[in-house]
Amino acid sequence: MPRTLLALALLLSLCDWAGADDAPDRAALRKKMERAMGPLPGADRKVPLDPKVVTEEKLDGYVRRKVTFAVEKGDRVPAWLLVPAGAARERKAPAVLCLHQTVAIGKDEPVGLGKQDSKAQALHLVKRGYVCLAPDYPSFGEYKYDFPAAFQRGDYQSGTMKAIWNNMRAVDYLQSLPEVDGDRVGAIGHSLGGHNAMFTAAFDERLKAVVSSCGFCSFEKYYKGNLKGWTSDRYMPKIASEFGSDPKKVPFDFSDVVVSFAPRPFLAVAPEKDSNFEVSGVREVIEVAKPVYQKLGAADRLRAVYPDAGHEFPADARKTAYEFL
Repeated sequence: MPRTLLALALLLSLCDWAGADDAPDRAALRKKMERAMGPLPGADRKVPLDPKVVTEEKLDGYVRRKVTFAVEKGDRVPAWLLVPAGAARERKAPAVLCLHQTVAIGKDEPVGLGKQDSKAQALHLVKRGYVCLAPDYPSFGEYKYDFPAAFQRGDYQSGTMKAIWNNMRAVDYLQSLPEVDGDRVGAIGHSLGGHNAMFTAAFDERLKAVVSSCGFCSFEKYYKGNLKGWTSDRYMPKIASEFGSDPKKVPFDFSDVVVSFAPRPFLAVAPEKDSNFEVSGVREVIEVAKPVYQKLGAADRLRAVYPDAGHEFPADARKTAYEFL
């Protein structure tokens, strides 16, 4: 986008987003997202969490539990829960929702059971004193999920919204744990996990800090505007069925998502050579969000790093991310 047009878009966006107190109109931003994702279910969809521990292992400095918890009637999410050895009722720990990338083993990767240590955020963070929860995204890992049936029943209109709902229930679960300081919960993820964390934080303000690695760019810059990758049942099929896969017609963009966080801390890890998410499209989004954070006196809470790497979460960026949290 030419600089003059970007500046104009910035000005118009700020007029739309700012309220009397300069805070973004989060409700309006969520409505834009819901047009592509379908509506967020109401509180009446909640059921008791009924958590169950499937297995428990004492490992080096932490306990790893395989758990399941109910997210709605007839649906339980499998997850790994990692608890530092020192976490207890007397000394509650902060918690992080650790969301996996597009990988068949799902939740196993963040806890270090995959082949890539760079994606083992839950394992890295539990050793830094965080309680970590790594759930399966619908249809990954052990979580079998029939999207067409769910869509036909009218339960959800996108896999994205189903994941948001599940993650919000995951926050409920974390806050219910005696080891967790419920006011200090964040989210981190790579690729699918990166935008999954962002979408969830847009709808759930209990997530106090968010890190997204290789998780987004503006829709216009995503594969030069080819949005096919966003239109599967796992994501947002309405982008194709209602908006013709046209970036100009999609009712929201990632600038809306990031602005909705303000003034909560957000870190984007956006490698210069990411073949999935064009780095210039990340820079544009961050530039749009900066004035909103600045007006709220929170300029230091919006950060982006641009490592010299491909679609990866390199060691220096991970160090930055963990320090940011």
